[in-house]
Amino acid sequence: MNNVAVIDYGMGNLHSVSKAMESLGDDVRVEITSDASRILAADRIIFPGVGAIRDCMAEIRRLGVDDIVSQALAASKPVLAICVGMQALMESSEENGHVECLGLLPGTVKRFGGETGNGVLLDVDGNRLKVPHMGWNQVQQRQAHPLWQGIEDNSRFYFVHSYFVAPTDASLCAATTDYGHTFASALSKGSLFAVQFHPEKSQHSGLQLLRNFLAWDGRA
Repeated sequence: MNNVAVIDYGMGNLHSVSKAMESLGDDVRVEITSDASRILAADRIIFPGVGAIRDCMAEIRRLGVDDIVSQALAASKPVLAICVGMQALMESSEENGHVECLGLLPGTVKRFGGETGNGVLLDVDGNRLKVPHMGWNQVQQRQAHPLWQGIEDNSRFYFVHSYFVAPTDASLCAATTDYGHTFASALSKGSLFAVQFHPEKSQHSGLQLLRNFLAWDGRA
């Protein structure tokens, strides 16, 4: 049995990702929980998240999720962070003025269009782009990784976000995506793989990534 813990801190698309994982085989057991002992006893962990980062971080710290994720990574347990779960791993976020995050990965979280000072995001032709970045977009793989197995480079995944991660260590970047500018859409470090897109909403490519996660031993 492949036991997967989906961390429940009240701020995630928990049932969608749980159902997607369960659809991948009868030998997959998914538990949505905030209990540290149950999370750390699982074979692998999903760290999801949607919503405002300030609210997410408040619940993460209240429930001790920060310690759980740190312990899991220290034990080289496979962890998949999704959307705001990915952003929470960084040092800080511009959202809500300024929010201190977990600091497990070096870098910050920035808003699309924030560099212009007026919040406007433009494409290469000078046309205004909508924020949030919502819908399908290509993902360019920047490093070989077991979670890309069977997924063609430039495959399309589903995004919903107004903020993006800006890692200060380029070696962490597992994939990039273009929306007004190029941003990191996947990060990898040890037994951690983090994605800005939603694999559970990304049809064939997303399910293949989740299938790869189930088979991953936590080594790149």
